[in-house]
Amino acid sequence: MFETYVKYLEFLNGKLAKFFESQKPYIFCKKGCAMCCKHSQLPYSLLEVNYLLSGFLKLDKETQKRIENNIIKTLQEKKNYKGDEFLYDCPFLIDNVCSVYEYRGIICRTFGLMMKKTDGKITVPFCCYEGYNYSNVIDLENKKISEKKVKERGFPEEPLGFNVSYEYLTDHEIEHAFQVQFGLKKPLIDWFISN
Repeated sequence: MFETYVKYLEFLNGKLAKFFESQKPYIFCKKGCAMCCKHSQLPYSLLEVNYLLSGFLKLDKETQKRIENNIIKTLQEKKNYKGDEFLYDCPFLIDNVCSVYEYRGIICRTFGLMMKKTDGKITVPFCCYEGYNYSNVIDLENKKISEKKVKERGFPEEPLGFNVSYEYLTDHEIEHAFQVQFGLKKPLIDWFISN
């Protein structure tokens, strides 16, 4: 059922490993940080959520129950939320560690890199402003990479932005090239709303 998607993930993981390696001086990701899993929207396609759930079914019953409780709690918070954009912690995050790491979505795999947008602008991950990725070369006042900081720290070149937007990595060209169908896309928590 997931064969072509797994092949795509293997291709994507290979690319991302090279991207992260090339940015090693600027990356401070570590197990247990989980900043990327918190206070977010986490877009997921139907294919991704089904793959995620296949990983969920392999977990022990106690972990499954904790995730189910997280989902119920987050859905209740969403129901009571009165603002514009509901942000939430991923319900699959258990003790600051992803319980379904091998089955995580595309957005989870790419987080942490600087992103090159379709308009050519480069954006840093939000964790940069919390002292993590790229924080060693960011000019906080201007919210841009500082050439001065790059030189002061002796890095051979400025960090790079990559075309790793969720929209690009799940677009029709990718579907065609890898023979996958992502299907409907919406925030992860919305997949658990019963009608």
